[in-house]
Amino acid sequence: MTDEEDTLQTSGFLTEEQARELFADMNEVILAGEEMRRLRSEMITLFAGLGWTQERIARLTGMSQPAVSKQVAKARPEGPASPPDITLDQHDTPWLEGRLWGLAEEISASLHDSAHCTRLTDALGRGRKRFTPQNVDALRRLVEKDLMERRTELPGSHRSAYDAISRGLDVPAKPAATDTAGTGSAPVRRALARRIQRDRLGDGS
Repeated sequence: MTDEEDTLQTSGFLTEEQARELFADMNEVILAGEEMRRLRSEMITLFAGLGWTQERIARLTGMSQPAVSKQVAKARPEGPASPPDITLDQHDTPWLEGRLWGLAEEISASLHDSAHCTRLTDALGRGRKRFTPQNVDALRRLVEKDLMERRTELPGSHRSAYDAISRGLDVPAKPAATDTAGTGSAPVRRALARRIQRDRLGDGS
């Protein structure tokens, strides 16, 4: 290291490590925004392919109709699409990860954000963490810890949902099952499964 480099690192402003962390935090936010925009675009394409009007999509997304029209034209859905299979009991990994995510959010809400899984769940929802195998395993451990330590405060349906999700993640679906699991990319399937799992738990099923 040169004297000039050493001076820059210890000048009383920011060290190189501090600057690295600063930019890393910024990059995470930028990446999360880009990934969320891609997910929104895929969802718009999905709904347009199912015959939803651009006016309806614009109203639901909070976008202008010209912006929706531009997105649909860019994607060029080839005619009406078959609705994706959105039954809760599916076994491909993205779907199960989405169910786990939705379950964790319901646990966090039920425990007023004092759950062990709250921080990681929030990071996944905001895009600060990604659905890597390591993060999914960490979320499973935290959810299980909440279910064990706070079981008197949580409905039995939460434990039942976790048991089904955990069994599915422990025994990955065969490729043939994954191929027919439904339409959409992994992020789309996670988002759908998360929403359906939350709704199912919310109505007490």
